[in-house]
Amino acid sequence: MTRQRNAVLEHLQMGKDFQSAQQIHAALGATGNPIGLATVYRTLAALCEAQEIDELKTADGETLYRHCATTKHHHHLVCRECGKAKEISGPSLENFLKTVANNCEFTDLEHTIEIWGTCASCR
Repeated sequence: MTRQRNAVLEHLQMGKDFQSAQQIHAALGATGNPIGLATVYRTLAALCEAQEIDELKTADGETLYRHCATTKHHHHLVCRECGKAKEISGPSLENFLKTVANNCEFTDLEHTIEIWGTCASCR
């Protein structure tokens, strides 16, 4: 693990919410750990590939990143105002998706679900 990769991963492990590459880049620079923006992007791609962090796309197409508390399959409930994120999972959702896939004669499913709303603090 490179110094840069370790710095990005440690930064994400300390946070709770999804962040953009630019936010991560700025935060690392502010803490005296300057890393080039291109390096941050490459590092985030590598961490996603290794399934060490999660990524999601916002409605405007921006990609955000987060280190999650669990490595088990899960989804996210995200506040569209402040970015606060909660990990969610449940057998009823997974069973529904399997039923839909079976009815449509699909197999080998993969999916990610992000549900956007407004958290109690932002209401």
